[in-house]
Order: sequence, then structure tokens, then C-alpha cells
Amino acid sequence: MNISDKSRKAMESLGLTTYEIKVYLSLLDVGSITASDISKKSGVPYSKIYEVLNTLEDKGWLESDSSRPQKFFPKSPLTALEAMRLRIENGIKENENLIVSELMPMYEKSGIKERPEIWVVRGVYNIAAKVNEIIQTCRQELLIAIPHVAEDIAKPIQPALRILHEKGIKITVLASEETNAETVRAISRIAKVRLKNNMFGGGVIGDGRQVMILLGEGRSDKGGIFEPIAIWAEHIGLAGFAKDYFHYLWADAHSQ
Repeated sequence: MNISDKSRKAMESLGLTTYEIKVYLSLLDVGSITASDISKKSGVPYSKIYEVLNTLEDKGWLESDSSRPQKFFPKSPLTALEAMRLRIENGIKENENLIVSELMPMYEKSGIKERPEIWVVRGVYNIAAKVNEIIQTCRQELLIAIPHVAEDIAKPIQPALRILHEKGIKITVLASEETNAETVRAISRIAKVRLKNNMFGGGVIGDGRQVMILLGEGRSDKGGIFEPIAIWAEHIGLAGFAKDYFHYLWADAHSQ
């Protein structure tokens, strides 16, 4: 009996060996059969056949009777899969209890904090560095919205954008109409660009996964100085919302 490569790989992913799959398919083909006949039909060496039959029985894929000679027959795939699922879940619970009971006290004692989903980033250089990080890890599509107040951030990221362009990655840039014409021309050589008036905010979206949203200027903790502030997140939901808003603005913008 032959099955598709997808089904065979699915059975292998559940932990069934090549020999076990051959034996089970042979049982499905003929029903009740002896070990020696299974060996002949499946091509599994007789020296291995009882080992394979025993493991298949332990895994819940077949049963045997008490006849002489002993015969083996397949269980329903649904029954076998349910038995495997329960065994895996029980194993996970046992391991979970063991790992949590021993490692959680060590984690709590270390004082390590989990990374928050959203970071606040302050200052032109810190924001530009984080934007560069998004650009460097981008593999499919990069969306950038640059308000006039954030033009200083556009200049240091241009080399990274050129590298991305050379890799064939799609870059789309929405810039303020007030953006320096030279900056717009430079970016338009490596990206699709449109201009928009009254842009009050901006951001960068990488692969619909990472997002940096520019919030404008806020007061710094250091001497009350005003500096640009942004929030960064690796959050598909937030990135998706930002991407939808970007396309909304893009539709209302014009070519440069």
C-alpha cells in the first residue's frame, strides 16, 4: 500500500520510523497477519520484525491476539493518533512540572526581567540605530513614513537602504512635502516615494512584524531637554495596524 509523501512525512514527524510505517501500511493492506508474513510483505528484516511490532503496539498503532502463531492487526488511525496525543500531553505535563519546579526559582533569583513588548526609544541617534536594526533584519518589505521633523533620521539610514535595495527588497517611502528636495531625490533612487502634506508623525515597518512609531519630541530626563521620542515593538498586531494606516496615507499622497 502506497501513501503520499506528505502523509509519510506527517507520520515520521510523530515519531514513527520507516520500518514502523511499512509494517503499519502492510497491516492496513491485509488486516490480521503473522509476524513472518508481515516481514515478507513489508520488506522489514525478520530479525527486526518483533522489535518493530512491539514498539508499534506500545505506541498504540496495532494489537495482537493470543493465537498460535500470533497474529497482529492494525488499530484505527484515529484511535492511534488519539493515544499518541494523550501520551505526548502527559509527557509534556510531567516535564513541565519538573522544569518549572526546578528552574523557576533560579530564574526569579537571578532578577532577570522578560523583554517588554514595547520599548520607548529616545534621541536621534538611538532612534536611527533602531531603525537601522529593522532595516538590516528586513527580508521582504520595508515601509517608511518620514515627517519633516524627523528628516535628520532619514540621512543616516540611507546607506542601509541602499544595501536593502541591492538585495531586491521592496522599499516604499512616504515623505513630507517639506522634506529637503535633495533627500527626496536620493531616496527615490532606491525606493518608491510619494509626498504628503501635514504629516504629524512617522514610522518604519519591517516585514509586517517590527514597527517603530515616531511620536515627536518629548522632554528628556536629563536637564529637561526636548528630544525626539519613538516606540518600537516586535508585535504583528501593532505592525499590521501601522501598515494599514501607512497605506491609507499613501493613497492620499502624490508622486514626487
